[in-house]
Amino acid sequence: MKISMFKKVVLLTGLFSAIVVYSIQAQDLNSAILLTKSESYDKAGDMYKALIQKEPGNSKNYFYYGENYLLDYFADTISNSLTVATKAAKEIYEKGVSANPNDPLNYIGLAKIANYLGDEAKANELRAKARSFLLPYKKLKKISPPAKDYAFVLAKIAESYAKDGMVDTSVALPFIRQAVKIDSKNAEIYLTAGDLYMMVNDGSNAIKNYSLAQFEDPQSPTAAMKIGYVYVKARALQQAIPNFEEAIRLNANYAPAYRELGQLYWRAGRLEQSKTNFKKYLDLTEGNIPAKTRYVNSLFYAGDYEEVIKNVEEILTVDRSRGYMNRLAGYSSYEKENPDYGKALSYMETLFKTVAPEYILQKDHHYMARILLKKNQNYTKMADELNSLKPQLEREKSRYSTATAANKPKFKVTLDELTGKIADLESSVGKANKEIDRAFSEYEKAFNFKRTDPNSPMTPQERAILSEKASNYYAFRRYEGAAKTLAKLIDPSKENNLADYMQIGRAFYNGEKYKSADSIFSLVLKKSPDYLPAYVQTARTYYKMDPEGKLGLVRPKFEKLLSVASKDSVKNESEIVEAIRYLGSYHMDNGNYTKAKDYFNRMILLNPNSRENKIYAYNALGSLEAKAAGLEKTLEGKLGFLAKSADAYEKILAIDPANASAKSNLGWIQDYQVSVKKGINPNEIKGVVTNTAGQPLAFASVKIKDTAAETLTNAKGEYKFEIPQGSEFLVISAKGYKEQEVAVTKSRVYNIKLQQ
Repeated sequence: MKISMFKKVVLLTGLFSAIVVYSIQAQDLNSAILLTKSESYDKAGDMYKALIQKEPGNSKNYFYYGENYLLDYFADTISNSLTVATKAAKEIYEKGVSANPNDPLNYIGLAKIANYLGDEAKANELRAKARSFLLPYKKLKKISPPAKDYAFVLAKIAESYAKDGMVDTSVALPFIRQAVKIDSKNAEIYLTAGDLYMMVNDGSNAIKNYSLAQFEDPQSPTAAMKIGYVYVKARALQQAIPNFEEAIRLNANYAPAYRELGQLYWRAGRLEQSKTNFKKYLDLTEGNIPAKTRYVNSLFYAGDYEEVIKNVEEILTVDRSRGYMNRLAGYSSYEKENPDYGKALSYMETLFKTVAPEYILQKDHHYMARILLKKNQNYTKMADELNSLKPQLEREKSRYSTATAANKPKFKVTLDELTGKIADLESSVGKANKEIDRAFSEYEKAFNFKRTDPNSPMTPQERAILSEKASNYYAFRRYEGAAKTLAKLIDPSKENNLADYMQIGRAFYNGEKYKSADSIFSLVLKKSPDYLPAYVQTARTYYKMDPEGKLGLVRPKFEKLLSVASKDSVKNESEIVEAIRYLGSYHMDNGNYTKAKDYFNRMILLNPNSRENKIYAYNALGSLEAKAAGLEKTLEGKLGFLAKSADAYEKILAIDPANASAKSNLGWIQDYQVSVKKGINPNEIKGVVTNTAGQPLAFASVKIKDTAAETLTNAKGEYKFEIPQGSEFLVISAKGYKEQEVAVTKSRVYNIKLQQ
């Protein structure tokens, strides 16, 4: 009954002329092919099944049934699975081979499957098998199989080279040219040729071949539709419209044309015409869920994401078994103008739970990764806030412990608020970390989705996934992951790849994998001994490995950096300044004040126009002279150093009169000078710095926070010095011990225990 109904449709509309392919005679097969061309894949599939049951020995039925499976997949790669489609089509083609081992078409079908799955050797073997049935010929009249069939097989072999929207035309087009020489009247050959040209973005030759197909089969809407696609791809929407309208003129019930017009008008902003055409499409495909699914796909590609979600919900209300529709709803919730990442995640979670694993697509894992990261895009902000609140809590605890009984309730409120906020943030950051880790796991699944050999070259899509993964590793501060991912992307044969290696090294550096970072920077310097960025990063890396200079590793690296950078002091000013800052501070901390002064004076002279360099250097010199004053035993000697210190701060104020730090330090130096002249220290504090075992710590630093006021403990861990008026916190530090802040009170004795 169903078959006769479709016969009537074909006879009434006069849609297509008889398809001249491989000596097809049965009108029933023609009807099934017409359904395939009309994208009624479900109905076509039912008809192919009936034909196979009726004629199990007819290999052509199997070939077109297999084609129907593949075309159904490519019509909706969002909802369909390549694994499932190729498995089903392969089984059908194999049955076709069994039905007639001498029919080349089903071998070509199997070659397509092998090509899609990346087995090019098998694909070539199957193409050769198909060609073995095309016997050499001298005259077309005596060709075997007949010319029309021979030419069609050649066109299908050419088509079998297409994959992922790409094709090597140098291999495929010779088959087309041979096919045209044998049969220049076959519209199918020209359609195939046009498709191949479109894959290499040759719109002119595509239109030329589609026009030839239209000439050979003037009643078919297919060529007009394909010409319309060419103009759509070229963004020439006004030129596309007449071609889709021509397809409708040829067949008023040709549903795909209405869908394309609806999508095109939507893109052009002609919303009423878009709705009219989409309504016509839905009317023609009423009750056909796969057709509505393709309509939803059109909405998705048109960017009408709200309508996608609305229609998906309608479909799922009617048929909950179509769990794959959650895919488009999830994608759309992510892509829409006001994204709903929570809802997107919910749809995708439902997809993964309700759809069999073989129906999960590569892009499902890719979208899931993106959704999870976008959902947690505030992670770094939360982590930074958490890290800033923790030391604040410690300071408030210190204030609370030294507060009077009357003030303790006030500090308790602040403590409780901070403790609660930190607890909430720790919970949020913990949850976010789990979802972020899962996101990178999804990236890995997306990358490996089609890979069977880990050593095989990456496809452009796989490289894009890895590149995006590396960028997000950086954004979410998973620096080691970024480094390892970037390492996979690097091309060792590329001549100018130093920047690529540096990116990997910096990722290891940021991830605190300093030995790995050093090995990368060393590799760069072997490749290019004068590459300054590698010297910079090497020095920074060694500083991180030996921040206190105990191993003596850092100074030589900064000296080397200074030597290399000094070859061009204008171009490399920032690198020279970085080296001088470290080396000056290194020598000052180690008591070599003369050497330290040389470096800071060099910074002053480096660029006479640099206010920043001068202010930094004079501030360092002021601090250095103040330290020297603290170590000097005689009052006269102290005054000499203090005069030099005051002079340095005055020079800063000459450059920047509003410099608050210089004003404060100068004021402290001037007070110090007055005290020295009087021979008294009215603001003197003292104490002992020990470790937790009570052992004295020599050369521990005791300074006033945010000032230059500082002294060092003696061999017994004792210190004594004058502090500025209004000082709030002491900062005590020693090599190998945790820095500690202590609130300044009325007490003048502060004994400190430092933890390692």
